[in-house]
Amino acid sequence: MQKTLFDNLREIMPKLSKGHKKIAEYMLNHYDKAAFMTASRLGSIVGVSESTVVRFATELGFEGYPELQRALKDYTSNMLTTVQRIDVMNDQLGDVDVYEKIINMDIDKLKKTLEEGDRQEFYSTVDTLCAAKNIYVIGARSAAVLARFLHFYFTMMFDNVKLVHTTSTSEMFEQIINIGPDDIMIGISFPRYSKHTVKAFRYASSKGAKVIAITDSPASPLAEYADNILIARSDMASFADSLIAPMSVINALIVAVGLRKRDYVAYNYSRLEEICEEYEVYESSDDRDYELTPEQQKHTPEIEV
Repeated sequence: MQKTLFDNLREIMPKLSKGHKKIAEYMLNHYDKAAFMTASRLGSIVGVSESTVVRFATELGFEGYPELQRALKDYTSNMLTTVQRIDVMNDQLGDVDVYEKIINMDIDKLKKTLEEGDRQEFYSTVDTLCAAKNIYVIGARSAAVLARFLHFYFTMMFDNVKLVHTTSTSEMFEQIINIGPDDIMIGISFPRYSKHTVKAFRYASSKGAKVIAITDSPASPLAEYADNILIARSDMASFADSLIAPMSVINALIVAVGLRKRDYVAYNYSRLEEICEEYEVYESSDDRDYELTPEQQKHTPEIEV
């Protein structure tokens, strides 16, 4: 079994200098807080300088503290309980302008997702999807919102797309029992990762189906079974999962597939528009009888007939 970051910290602990040992001990005992601290903040907490924290990171084999912090977040993200995430959120946000802070954090995740995204992996995923016989889409808990969004648009692009419901393990397997080598399963999961999604991935992979993961890290448990991995940053510690970057990646995937299948998509949407018009699906401005206020009437020109 591959050693974890914490395994390495425990192993080298006796060899560390006094200052570095303080940092390691704090990370092991307070991983939920350390993962979200700057080098300066961490140094202040344990009683060492910021430069000591940076040297500690390089001694562990990282290029710098940001890389160590990212590794710590990857390792601990699935360990944080909701209560711990609330505590971290309080430490991070405090009395700041939450509206501005949260939006800027989401913008930062979008930028990092764009910078770190593997274009070859993305377009390979598009190719795989376009060649599929059946497509199964699965996402549990908060990721279920993303799964439904993806399924909604894929139903206009493919003839056989199935949204896998994860209310129970038995119900899930009843829906995917016939998955095979010509099929694809797309799974979406972020910390804390869903066991249902991981089990579905393992089963689909064992049956020879292509497996596509949309997740936050190559260290995600979904990655072990995935043929393609699309990474989207979702590392904000909060009791509410940030789904902005994953949604953007999924939106890009929908558009890219739609461009490959543009004639089929245009045909389906043309038929849908006719149906919607015939059955009056959408509200129309012509259906509403507006009554102007006296002020609006004052500024409305009279029309001679």
